[in-house]
Amino acid sequence: MVACFAAGLGAVLTPVGEPLSTILVNKLSGAPYHAGFLFPLQVFGIYVIPGVLVIALFGAFYIGRNVDLKNFSHEVEYSETLKTVILRAIRVFLFVAALVLLGEGMKPLIVWYIVHVPAWILYWINMVSAILDNATLTAMEIDATMTLSQITGIIMGLLIAGGMLIPGNIPNIVAAGRLKISMKEWAVIGVPMGLVIMAIYFLVLLPHFIS
Repeated sequence: MVACFAAGLGAVLTPVGEPLSTILVNKLSGAPYHAGFLFPLQVFGIYVIPGVLVIALFGAFYIGRNVDLKNFSHEVEYSETLKTVILRAIRVFLFVAALVLLGEGMKPLIVWYIVHVPAWILYWINMVSAILDNATLTAMEIDATMTLSQITGIIMGLLIAGGMLIPGNIPNIVAAGRLKISMKEWAVIGVPMGLVIMAIYFLVLLPHFIS
């Protein structure tokens, strides 16, 4: 679970990392941002890279040394074929394409309402990413008419809260499925850890939000 927080954060740094970043770059590819391949790294790298390192080290040294692998009860069975890999890639492509179309359909709602919400409120509102896929929320909320502070608030809120529960992002779903982790087991660690990370990042981002 701890590793999924780090994976979920780090995946935003390039458009090939996860659907969220792909949709983000697509929606901001025009004026005024002209987002390209390195846009997520340039905007979020300063916040995400240190967070990934800290969370990964926390998982490796604090959590890892307290886990008794001999008593680890989950039996992992995994098999993959070329056919399943290709089918999964096609499904992901169709999923992203559908979300891009969804974002276009949501544009009037974004312009009328979301664009007027302060960045720090958008950050906390997007804790809903714990129960909804963060790529879907990115498609519904992000628009080029927003300020960089608002975009940062939305994306950082989605990335962090996405690790709190299993439906939040793809790494969670894969890990929970492979390791047979229940929603309750995930929430016991994921929710408190996510709230702490949300609070820390809020303090870090606050000057950016109010600038």
